[in-house]
Amino acid sequence: MQTLDCIHGRRSIRKFTEEPVSHDVLEKIVEAASYSPSWKNTQIVRYIAIESKELKDKISNECTSCFVYNGNTMNAAPMLIAVTVLKNRCGYERDGSYTTSRKDTWQMFDAGIASQTFCLAAHEFGLGTVIMGIFDDSLAKVLEIPEDRELVNIICIGHPAETPDVPKRKTVDDLLIYK
Repeated sequence: MQTLDCIHGRRSIRKFTEEPVSHDVLEKIVEAASYSPSWKNTQIVRYIAIESKELKDKISNECTSCFVYNGNTMNAAPMLIAVTVLKNRCGYERDGSYTTSRKDTWQMFDAGIASQTFCLAAHEFGLGTVIMGIFDDSLAKVLEIPEDRELVNIICIGHPAETPDVPKRKTVDDLLIYK
């Protein structure tokens, strides 16, 4: 698949078949995502693959009260990927000071870039994904996220059971100005 075809073809998938995600394919997706750029090459993004039905049920039923629709989507996916970042690595100099006025928020850039790369690689392998950022704070505790990490998002992944239409896109004229 060519890069632009992958970018244009990838959709957020919220309906999945029951077919499990191959560990071999998942490892190839994570390897591809490892090539994502990061702040000073800190490579802080870490993944937790959740395929246990019991744990997925607990997450979808107990950790999505702020937006139940996400719980339904999580429950439908054969696998969830918790995207975490190592804290206190991005945005810092060796002496512990901040490099820019953005302070330590650079970790969200790194997580976003890695999440999109993960989703594009999954699309290349014929899998569907959707990135979810709305969940209860309790999810980090349920997943036993270590203190030195922060849970950034959940990616639902699986074999698509739908082919969504291309949503309307803004034009280049709406998105770009020259000065």
